[in-house]
Amino acid sequence: MRSRYSAFVKLERDYLLRTWHLRTRPGALELDPAMRWTGLEILDTTDGSAFHTTATVTFRASFRGGSLHERSRFERVDGAWVYVDGEFLD
Repeated sequence: MRSRYSAFVKLERDYLLRTWHLRTRPGALELDPAMRWTGLEILDTTDGSAFHTTATVTFRASFRGGSLHERSRFERVDGAWVYVDGEFLD
């Protein structure tokens, strides 16, 4: 999760697509260079240890003028965690 947040901050489109599950990955990803991310707060996690194949991360990512609150789902594919999808919260 933290690495994907950093990739959004640094506009690293290739990394974001590479760490997105094949079944839900978009064909293209447009990032807004004017977006200024200002912080990440991990609020909750479930599973995600070396013994799990799925995990969720609930977080709040702040940006200039607001924040994004999401519960993200991840799956382990070939030993690596990949983003599946997310549910926006409040």
